[in-house]
Amino acid sequence: MNCAVILLLTSSCCICSSALYVPNRAASKKLKYLLELPVYAEVAGRRGDNVTLPCILKTKPSHYKVKWTKLEPELLGPENIIMISNAHASKSYGRLGTRASLRNAHAMDASLELSHLELEDGGTYRCELVNGIEDESVDITLGIEGVVFPYQSKNGRYKFTFHEAKQACAEQDGTLATFGQLHRAWTDGLDWCNAGWLRDGTVRYPIIYPRPVCGGELLAGIRIYGPKDKDLDQFDAFCFTSQTSGSVFYILGSFSFEQAARACKHQGAELALVGQLYSAWRFQHYDQCDGGWLKDGSVRFPIRKPRERCGGIPEAGVRSFGFPNKMTHLYGAYCYR
Repeated sequence: MNCAVILLLTSSCCICSSALYVPNRAASKKLKYLLELPVYAEVAGRRGDNVTLPCILKTKPSHYKVKWTKLEPELLGPENIIMISNAHASKSYGRLGTRASLRNAHAMDASLELSHLELEDGGTYRCELVNGIEDESVDITLGIEGVVFPYQSKNGRYKFTFHEAKQACAEQDGTLATFGQLHRAWTDGLDWCNAGWLRDGTVRYPIIYPRPVCGGELLAGIRIYGPKDKDLDQFDAFCFTSQTSGSVFYILGSFSFEQAARACKHQGAELALVGQLYSAWRFQHYDQCDGGWLKDGSVRFPIRKPRERCGGIPEAGVRSFGFPNKMTHLYGAYCYR
C-alpha cells in the first residue's frame, strides 16, 4: 500500500519492571517477625488479572497489626493505606481497598490479594507489621504487563501540556507511562525521536540509534529534557496500556470517518481507541496490512510480520498515516467490541 505519511511507531512491548522484592531500606536490622522473601520474587499481571502480593509472618508478637500501603510520592498520609488487619479482623481503605483482601491461606499468611488490576495499580507496595516500637516492613513492586506507545496531538507535534498529555492517554485507553515502563520499552527496541511527558512530570525520549536529527551523536539511551513547567511547556505523550476485555476487528472499505463509525455501529461495536489497537497488536498478535480509521480521527494499521508492501519498515509495530481529512474516502475501519 502507498503510505503518504508513515510515523515510526514502537515495535516493542513493555513489561512494567518485573516485580522486585526489596526489603525496606530504612530497616537495616534483620527482620524478626516477617519472612524475608527471595530477592527476585516476581509479581506481575495484566489489566483485569488477579494477583497476590506475598507477606508471610515467621512468628507472631502478642499484639500486632499488619498494614498494607501503596508507596506513591504524590499521595501522602491516609490516602496510601489499602488495608489494616489484626488477628481477628481487617478494614480496607480507598480506591485499592475496594479490590483488596487478605489471602489468609494459613495462620501466618498476611499476603494481599488484588483483583481486577488496573493500569494505575503498578508500583511499590509495603507490608508493615506494627508492634509498638518493633515495627518492620517489606516492600514489593507490582508490574503491569503492557505496551508503551507515543501519542501526538491531531494539531501536530508538541501540543500537549502535562495535564493535556495525561488526558490524551486516558482518552486512548491508557495512562501516562512511568520511567520504568519507558526504559523497558527502550530495552525492547523503542527508538523514538520526539520528546514526551511521563507520569512523573519529566520529559524524555528513547534513542537506540543516535543520529544528528535526534539530539546529536550522543550515546544511546533515554534522553531527558531539563525541568519543565507542567502548565506551560508542550510536548507529545508516552502512553501505557495493557490487555483489554474486548477485541479489535477490521472492516474493509473506502470510508470517510463518519462512514467508518457507522460501519462499526452496524456490527455492534465502535471505532477502536489507539490503546485498544496497540493492545490487540501486543496481546492478540493482530496483523492487518490495511489502513483504518480510529476513534481519535487517526488512521493506523498493526503489523506483527513486517513485509515490504506493508509500510516498508523492517520492525513490527503500529504504523500511522497521521490525521487525514475526515472526508477522505480511502480507509477501512478498526472497530472494538
